[in-house]
Amino acid sequence: MAEQILNPLAAGALEGKRALVTGSSRGIGADTVKFLAQAGAKVVVNYRNKEARAVKLVDAISADGGTAIAVGADLTDAASRQELFSTIEREYGGLDVLVLNASGGMEAGLGEDYALKLNRDAQVETLTGALELMRDGGRVVFVTSHQAHFIRTTPTMPEYEAVASSKRAGEDALLERVPELAERGIEFVVVSGDMIEGTITATLLDRLNPGAIAARREEAGKLYNVQEFAAEVTKAVIEPVPADNIRLIGDTSGFATGA
Repeated sequence: MAEQILNPLAAGALEGKRALVTGSSRGIGADTVKFLAQAGAKVVVNYRNKEARAVKLVDAISADGGTAIAVGADLTDAASRQELFSTIEREYGGLDVLVLNASGGMEAGLGEDYALKLNRDAQVETLTGALELMRDGGRVVFVTSHQAHFIRTTPTMPEYEAVASSKRAGEDALLERVPELAERGIEFVVVSGDMIEGTITATLLDRLNPGAIAARREEAGKLYNVQEFAAEVTKAVIEPVPADNIRLIGDTSGFATGA
């Protein structure tokens, strides 16, 4: 059984804060939202279609003494996004922390441009909507992978290339907003990690390209598991933002870092 990772934030560290973690009914998002709630934040568990799982997570957070609501939204749909933010405003009165964790593009039957719609366009539009609710002094965190962050200099496996390119496009589009955010005292940070053991993406890639995860683990020396990486995302909510707005988690020696 995997070792239980302790919350990297102290109890009460986020008291009075309100946080939305997109795509948080499972995986990295779910563990991140639990850590934030344990630190005192009122949290929003966002899901696309896993309502039962989201409600179960909200119940667990509430049982642990935290405050949480589950709000379904398809982030690629404007009306759905608007309903998400209307609900947050009604329930919490605003937002202090936005963790852009939701991503995808390997799912079948959603159209060939779905990866770009979700990983770039929806990220930008979700930030725009959230800014209507965020006060000065907030924090925005964008979660990505080394395979996406370094896609321009280091090729990834073909099965992941469209997703990686679209996530890098999303990262670039969000970084362009940094001056605008800075004017309002809202900080922005990218958190990039390697393949994460136990995620849906890693499982799909290993199915399409058997042995891919084991090979990457051997090359990197270690791959973070879901809870370990969620702890790093959680720390990014509160720790000082690097000068380049990028937090690289784990080994990056296998990636070329040119422009």
